[in-house]
Parts: sequence; C-alpha cells; structure tokens
Amino acid sequence: MTDPWVALEPGADPAERVRVLHRAHDAFTEAGTVPRPVRGVVAESWRRSARAGVHPDGTADIELTDSDLGACRAEHPLAHVMPLFRELLGTFVSDGRHLLAVCDARGRLLWVEGHTSTLRRARRMNFVPGARWSESAVGTNAPGTAVAVGRPVQVFAAEHFVRRVQPWTCAAAPVHDPRTGRLLGAVDITGGDGLAHPHSLGFVQAVARAAEYRLALLAPGSRAAGGPELAALGRDRAVLTTEGRRIRLSRRHSEILVLLAGRPDGLTGDELLCALYEDESVTPVTLRAELARLRQVLGPGLLASRPYRLTASLESDVAVVERRLATGAVTTALAAYPGPLLPASRAPAVVRLRRRLADGLRAALIARSDPDLLADWVHAPWGEEDVEAWRALATARPTAVNRVRLATLESELRAPDGWTRFEDR
Repeated sequence: MTDPWVALEPGADPAERVRVLHRAHDAFTEAGTVPRPVRGVVAESWRRSARAGVHPDGTADIELTDSDLGACRAEHPLAHVMPLFRELLGTFVSDGRHLLAVCDARGRLLWVEGHTSTLRRARRMNFVPGARWSESAVGTNAPGTAVAVGRPVQVFAAEHFVRRVQPWTCAAAPVHDPRTGRLLGAVDITGGDGLAHPHSLGFVQAVARAAEYRLALLAPGSRAAGGPELAALGRDRAVLTTEGRRIRLSRRHSEILVLLAGRPDGLTGDELLCALYEDESVTPVTLRAELARLRQVLGPGLLASRPYRLTASLESDVAVVERRLATGAVTTALAAYPGPLLPASRAPAVVRLRRRLADGLRAALIARSDPDLLADWVHAPWGEEDVEAWRALATARPTAVNRVRLATLESELRAPDGWTRFEDR
C-alpha cells in the first residue's frame, strides 16, 4: 500500500491531514486490519489532532524524569488507588501480555506496568512513565482522547493518528474526583488484537468506577463530624440524625425539614403554606401547630421563627447529590441516590424538588453514556420505564435484551394508556 502520508509536511492544512487519514483508514479496512467504518469519536479526534499540528511520524516527548516523576506520583490522588488498579487489572494484564497505564489530566503517563516483552515494545514508541500522551501531543489514543473528551474511549489499530502506534489497541476511562468532579486522569489498558473486544472497554470503565468509589471512601466530606444529617431520598418518611439520636419523622415534618434544609435563610409562614399545601384553604394556624410539634421533636434551639429557619447547618442527602451533579461527579451522585425524594409527598415544593433532582441525575447519566451507570438506573424501580434512559442504554450497549425492552416501552408509549403511565412516573 502506498504510504498515505507522503508529501504531507508538518505545516500541511489540517483538513487535508484528516482527509488523508480517512483514506489511510479505508485502506486498512479493505485489508481487513480495521473491519469497521470511521467512528464519530475517532473522526473528531483526528480533526483535533490535525489542528494541533500532530505529525503522523511523531512520537511522545518525555516530560517527567527521575525526581520530578517521583514527586508527581507521590502527590497525585490516583496514587491512592494504584493498589486497586493492580488488584483488578493485574491478572488480566499479565495473562494477556497487556499493559496497565495511568495518566494525569494532562495526559502524562505516571505509571506503565505489565508484561516484560510488551513493555520493551512499548518503549520503542515512548509509551513509558513520564511521557506525554495527550491528544494534542501524539494524536488519537485511548488515554489521551479519554482525558480530552472526559469519557471512556477505545482506539483500534489504524484509528491511532500516529503511525507507529497503529499496531496497538487500547481502552481507557477517565477518573474523576468524587467530591468535586474534577478530572484526575485516566486508567488505560494497552496491548494487541486481544483488546479489540468491546468487553475491554466495559472492563476498564468498571475499574474507573471502582476507583472513584474508593476515592470517595478515602476522602469523606469536609463538614464537621456529628452535625445533624437528614436522609430523605428513597423513603416516605425522612430520618434525622442529631446528637446521637436517630429520629424517624412524620411525613409532614419530613417535608418541612427538607425545605428548610435547602433554605438556610429561612421561609416565611406564607411561603411555607404555599410550599407544603395543595389546598389553599389550609390556615396559618394549622401550619403553626405542625411547627410547634416539630420543635418538640427536634428539641430546643434548632428551629427558629420569623422567618422559620434552622439554627444549625443541616446536611441532607439531597444536597449531597446536588453538589456532586453540579461538579460533574455523576458516578458518586448516583451512588448517593437511593431513590426519589419523599416519593409519596404531594407538597408542591417537594414535588418540584423531587422532579428537578431526578431529571438532573438522569440527564447527567444520559450525557455520560456509561452503560453500567445507565443499567443501574433503568433496573431500579424508578427507572424501569424511563424510555429515554433505555434508549441511551440500548445505544451504549446494544444487546438484544436492551433493544427488545426499548422496543416494548416505545410501543407502550405510543398507546394512550402508555402516555398516561409515563407522565405519572
């Protein structure tokens, strides 16, 4: 086959680079090396690589050596989960003669481990600790592209932008800080044709999720231990934990505390009336009686009036999910969501908050397109008839079971009674 990169100088037009690379890919496909058309994620990565001026005959630069590399490893949050990576991936890497690699958010390889002979081959293309494998440095590759787009990526053979990387196949998934959602880096498995199966991507995704869970356990929230906590998700009656007591609240008291926990500045009596009661005939006397009973349950000093407010910071599981969603920590947001907020409540403000939280979480899951997270959602009672989530799962993991379930739901949705049930979910 004619070398597709002949006559392409480093300053060549990026669009022409992409067109040539497409032709190169087609040639590989015809030869049976890559039995698939150019995927969208790859084509977009090629365009970014070309715009960055990456040359197909280039190689990675070593940015971190000796003491600098050691310092970066010691200070990096992913150092805490390296034992987990080795535990989960070690046998797979060893038996398959693959490599385990972990990079930081800039695409710099901090750890590269695996089979001795594979490590020797990898050194020839500078796939070594300290080398920068960002997309802007060496073009399309799984760890570099995963940190560029913030989602799991698998790159096969000729899909790599740099020619010397094309004998390899790799799969990588980003790892985020579970508290802030900040991208920490990516975990990658690199090897030969044995990694070409889609299960390789699912495997590395699961490892990345496990790492985020482990980091969440290692770095709990910064709020003071022993402060009051409210659990209101996935239950009809909230549970308040304060000063060593665990109090199961009535439904109305649950609604009041959920609303006050989200409004540290407080709510007036009129605002609480509108927030709690569908029936406009309910009088302020009724509300004051409820608040008096709640004050007795809570004990002295926690509930103030004019406006009604809590005198101490109250952490709620609702706020935990909201914070994690706001920072992009979708995996741990889902882990903290045992179900809808006070599902039996009809208080107008609680209904709005319940819908907002559930819709925000499902939208984040659909945008992330992680099949494991989507599967967790649709197999939960609140998500089993969520057509949009099933549609996203069937796209991310197009198994026969998922496609049949989606077709069934879409058929039911077209029927009049199907519309009613879906709107009431």
